[in-house]
Amino acid sequence: MTTSRGTLGDPDLGTGVTPEPIPFNRPSLEGDEIELMRSAVMQLGHTSADGPFSAKAAELLRSEVGAHEVLLTTSCTAALEMSAMMLDVGPGDTVVVPSFGFVTTALAFVRQGARVLFCDIEETTLGLDPRHLAQLMDPTVRAVVPIHYAGVGCDVDGISTVLAEWPRAELIEDNAHGLFGRRDGRPLGSFGRFATLSFHETKNFICGEGGALIVNRADDVARANVLYHKGTNRQAFLLGQVDKYSWQDVGSSFGLSDVLAAFLYGQLQRRDEILAKRRHVFDRYQELLEPHADRIGLQLPSVPANCEQAYHMFYVLLPDTERRNRALADMAAVGVHATFHYVPLHSSPGGRRFAARATECPVTDRVSGRLLRLPFFTSLDDDDARRVVDALVASVSRA
Repeated sequence: MTTSRGTLGDPDLGTGVTPEPIPFNRPSLEGDEIELMRSAVMQLGHTSADGPFSAKAAELLRSEVGAHEVLLTTSCTAALEMSAMMLDVGPGDTVVVPSFGFVTTALAFVRQGARVLFCDIEETTLGLDPRHLAQLMDPTVRAVVPIHYAGVGCDVDGISTVLAEWPRAELIEDNAHGLFGRRDGRPLGSFGRFATLSFHETKNFICGEGGALIVNRADDVARANVLYHKGTNRQAFLLGQVDKYSWQDVGSSFGLSDVLAAFLYGQLQRRDEILAKRRHVFDRYQELLEPHADRIGLQLPSVPANCEQAYHMFYVLLPDTERRNRALADMAAVGVHATFHYVPLHSSPGGRRFAARATECPVTDRVSGRLLRLPFFTSLDDDDARRVVDALVASVSRA
């Protein structure tokens, strides 16, 4: 049967034409990504990590965030693992992470021998709740790792106020969602001692798989490079500071292939265009859903006035889990692939195993069961956005 884009809810319309499915995510080429990858291979001849395109991408990110160093990694997970190593986190330490988050935000520190404390989130931004954080803090806490959920800055001021009473505890931003977002005029990723980025195919800026560690203190740069270069002082050798390099410290093979860095650099060069397209998708969803939200009980995203979001996703909160799950099934049945998001970490088998102690996260529990993410990608057009909204509204309006 012929397929094309059409009106949702009636896949035939008497024409024998079925609308194409709308995926949750669709990676796209936005600039010279392929030509830059070809250049890395054929002209520059450097395909391994720490090459010329890695340097270009890192410099662009350094400039945008105002960091002392940016190290491109194979994933955001690897960058989080580097931050745990930089702090020498180990047995006897605890690390506070939001329960509403991806597993590797916690796992990176558990691998170093730490235990975790799961913190609840705020109702508005879905970021880590400073009030609950204050209740969790104790002398064992070595780091607090908030997530800028959906690319909206969490309450960094409130978190920092809590941490001021605990000087041993460091702030590490999981900024996988928030590159080029801002809070109070400051770039997300510039508040913590370290921050991490993701360039996974589901993120705003992609290279298939990739990440970065942002280093915001000058006195951390040298050791970060040692860990990055497999525990050696290779960076010092490349800078002419030593006549040979050798094993100095712990470390691993964290570096991103320069072929992938070339693809990433092509994306970053188009950052203004990409963000503008994603903002258009977000605004279109908002415009289409606002007339229905109160009537059918949808809660739309909340962006505080002091935040410039990164337009990573569009989610809605439905009245209850049953209607959320029904909407996911109804939308999939007509070719619209929405999805849920994080399952609470505090009640997961791994979370219970590695927690320093049990914590209650009622907001996380409520949000996790009600949240639905709409298809969201840079090339999503207005017609498909309307199809998505029509499918959601039709399902939630059904008795």
